[in-house]
Amino acid sequence: MRITLLRHGKPAYELKGLARAEDLGEITKSYDLAGIADSPPKGTVAATRGDLLVVCSHLVRSVESARALGLPEVHLQDSLFCETAIPYFRSGTLSLPIGVWLVVLRVLWVFGFSRNGESLLDTRARARRAATRLVELAEQYGNVLLVGHGFINHFIAQELRKLGWHGPSKPGRGFWAYGVYERTTS
Repeated sequence: MRITLLRHGKPAYELKGLARAEDLGEITKSYDLAGIADSPPKGTVAATRGDLLVVCSHLVRSVESARALGLPEVHLQDSLFCETAIPYFRSGTLSLPIGVWLVVLRVLWVFGFSRNGESLLDTRARARRAATRLVELAEQYGNVLLVGHGFINHFIAQELRKLGWHGPSKPGRGFWAYGVYERTTS
């Protein structure tokens, strides 16, 4: 049995430029509606071949990435596998580069800030449910590919390892990066 956690391709939405705190909600919505702007590397395409059950989040960049891999079918789309929603402020005129906002907000998130997003505790609980679901699917179908997202894939990988699956501690941070987790059947 094998579970592959793959991060989606590069989003078609550029997170560049300056933004005010009050703009972050709209930026987040636009990013979540964006597809992808690149194609998968040949090595990634080769790694996703074989008898696989293909799982995606409901976000466009996840589904488009699965299609870009040339997979014949996405068998399951579920918000259980979507990226952790980045928290943001509802108001504020402080203007910073978007990349700086992302770092600041993720650091605040680690320390408990989750306004308009999902708490770290809730993210870990969802990752536990997602890992359990992927294991159930692997037990039923053999090999599963999740075309997911950076942060949630990281937390799912932690949970799979806790459940006795063998694979990297981090499935990869870059676009199209992946980690393979295996468990021998008894």
